[in-house]
Amino acid sequence: MRQLLIALLLVAVAGGVAALVRRRSVPDPPTTPRSSTVPVQLDRADFDRPEAPWLVAVFSSATCQTCGLVLDKALVVACREVAVQDVEFTASRHLHERYGIDAVPMVVVADAEGVVRASFIGPMSATDLWAAVAEVRNPGSSPEPGLGRDLS
Repeated sequence: MRQLLIALLLVAVAGGVAALVRRRSVPDPPTTPRSSTVPVQLDRADFDRPEAPWLVAVFSSATCQTCGLVLDKALVVACREVAVQDVEFTASRHLHERYGIDAVPMVVVADAEGVVRASFIGPMSATDLWAAVAEVRNPGSSPEPGLGRDLS
């Protein structure tokens, strides 16, 4: 009888230790990433050079180091037909709020009617941005026509 009690006690202790170990080894549930929303339409009157056929708007923040690098890449595509504008949060808070911008840097490429044709959230290569702008301006001109587009 004594041996049975000792055996039951050992089983109970082993079960408690196993439960404790299992609880400590269970990973935390994954965090759900916040999904940033890219606007699908811009009012071109809200931006510089609304008469330009294309707009590359770089939504940025002065406190974002990556934003400056993204803006530098975007400025290279500026020309008579492509307006490039830095939409910095402090200076243009109303535009960030109006278009629901909740992540920077965000680059949107819009046509003359303000329809967003391509976008990037976060840093991207200059090649990818330039190719996306070229593709929306002249479909079929890029070897990767899906750059800057959500194809899901």
